[in-house]
Amino acid sequence: MHLHGNDSPSDAKAQGRIDKGRIMRALNLSLGFVLLLAIVFAAQHAFDLRDWAVAPHELGGLLGVLTAPLLHGSFEHITANAAALILLGTLAGSVYPQATVRALPLLWLGSGLGAWLLGQTGTHHLGASGVTHGLMFLVFVLGLLRRDRPAIAAAMIAFMLYGGMLLTVLPREPGVSWQAHLGGAVAGAIAAFAFRHRDPPLPRRRYSWEIEEELAEEAARIEREQYEPERPRDVPVLWRRQEEERGVVLKFPPRDGQ
Repeated sequence: MHLHGNDSPSDAKAQGRIDKGRIMRALNLSLGFVLLLAIVFAAQHAFDLRDWAVAPHELGGLLGVLTAPLLHGSFEHITANAAALILLGTLAGSVYPQATVRALPLLWLGSGLGAWLLGQTGTHHLGASGVTHGLMFLVFVLGLLRRDRPAIAAAMIAFMLYGGMLLTVLPREPGVSWQAHLGGAVAGAIAAFAFRHRDPPLPRRRYSWEIEEELAEEAARIEREQYEPERPRDVPVLWRRQEEERGVVLKFPPRDGQ
């Protein structure tokens, strides 16, 4: 089964180059951000992480809303977030480049504010997992709202890879900042509603059997127009039935005894 574009072969090749360019641009940006996280992780020994993490309900802890996603507590922590950022960032940036650029600040702030508002006093929250949850919910909710083929495919891929994030927005494991996850998820859903029309739908690629059906219908229409006369709009009345006087019913005399 083959796929065809709506346009000429040259237009299809140009569209293919555009699609490849969007994917590579989203991948490079995601890799660049992960590289920044790796640089910060390598330099973390030089300062106290608690000064730059989110400290719930403390005014000084609001600084962590801006800086906490850059920090990670262990190599396993940054590795897990880096993989999610590369996959979800590439997926979101290639299918929704305009919406993703506008959504990222909301995801960043939403994850930090979720930790600051819902976290327990005296704790410290750090890591980019809130941003990854925001990306996953952004792609998933956009698939539900837009419902075109690329949107549905992206939502299914995101759910297949990280569908477990639907559960990690609730308290499950000690030491895991579900508050940041919830904040990022809510921000991702809000961003999906706000920016769902920012990216025009991609050109729809059709199957070969769809094109064959359209060609067959067009051939049948041409054949009908060629061999069948056009249906007249007004048919003249050649004969009209005359109104005849209705007959008279004979009245019989009543029977004896009635």
